[in-house]
Amino acid sequence: MSIQVKVPSMMCDGCVKAISSEIKSNWPDATISADLERKIVTVETTASKSEIASAIAAAGHETED
Repeated sequence: MSIQVKVPSMMCDGCVKAISSEIKSNWPDATISADLERKIVTVETTASKSEIASAIAAAGHETED
């Protein structure tokens, strides 16, 4: 399932790496892409949107609906 999450606090490649690392630590098979300009993370995974949002929060970033 493809999940898109808006992450307004995502500013740089370091943010993307931190978010990706946190998601991968929970769902190793997830495929993650990020659009820094639009501040959107797209994840191909079996996890739910709320689970992905929680992982992004654990990486120190806030999400929007």
